[in-house]
Amino acid sequence: MTPVVHPDGLARCTWPGQDPLYLAYHDTEWGVPEHDDRALYEKLVLDGFQAGLSWITILRKRDNFRAAFAGFDPVRIASFGDAKVAALMQDAGIVRNRAKIEGAIASARAWLAVMEQGPGFSALLWGFVDGRPQVNRFRTSAEVPAETPVSRAMAKELAGRGFKFCGPTIVYAFMQAVGMVNDHLVTCHRHAALAGGPSRIAPRRAPALRKKT
Repeated sequence: MTPVVHPDGLARCTWPGQDPLYLAYHDTEWGVPEHDDRALYEKLVLDGFQAGLSWITILRKRDNFRAAFAGFDPVRIASFGDAKVAALMQDAGIVRNRAKIEGAIASARAWLAVMEQGPGFSALLWGFVDGRPQVNRFRTSAEVPAETPVSRAMAKELAGRGFKFCGPTIVYAFMQAVGMVNDHLVTCHRHAALAGGPSRIAPRRAPALRKKT
């Protein structure tokens, strides 16, 4: 596949197009390993809000989301009640979908349980990839899967713990974004920058995680 070379001379994945905001996100955030518990919650919730929409739509509203959702502090969001939900439904700066708003609150409460009862949100999620990114070597966008056995296992675990809007496709997009998998095309300058070692093509079996009671 011929690399997509931009005016700055760098070859990139095709999906950001020429949008400056999208290009900055691609170059500085997408695929960078994230281990912060709160940041992982934020990204999972935003990926849930993306369902049925494009990521650039969410990206353009991200600052509005952060203001409306208390900086994505799960402790604060877990306390949101009916009045706050009603206020959020009037906020034109975010995606005004009641099910997704209520899902973010439910996920905050699930996040708190994972943090309080163990093993911690980051440890829970990264355990599915043995604690290190899986480096793929896709040459075309058509090769990149929409979901994988690992994303299905993670989605099942999250749903079982009370998280919402975390189906296998959403979870795989989340895994790509937070660097659990390196799905930059091999022709993209970010692939090598993030690979950091030998590639691992086949995902390993997700570890069996005991549900807390």
